[in-house]
Amino acid sequence: MKTVTVRLDSIEKIKIFNRTVCKFDCDFDLEQGRYYIDAKSMLGIMSLDLSSQLELHFSSTEEEEAEILEAIKEFLV
Repeated sequence: MKTVTVRLDSIEKIKIFNRTVCKFDCDFDLEQGRYYIDAKSMLGIMSLDLSSQLELHFSSTEEEEAEILEAIKEFLV
């Protein structure tokens, strides 16, 4: 399981982030405090407090991990 910190502080960033993670077959979860939501759920993301950083958790192969990190690099903190 890989964990990275992301910031999604606008509706446009949420849309782009959601489209990006939906391209991959692995599961993505966003954590904020005690809340975990599916990062492939636009409504779920919008229910979080977007003024703070979020932890993104995903499991993937090493090859896929590098591709995912490259795809989401603009959201990484």
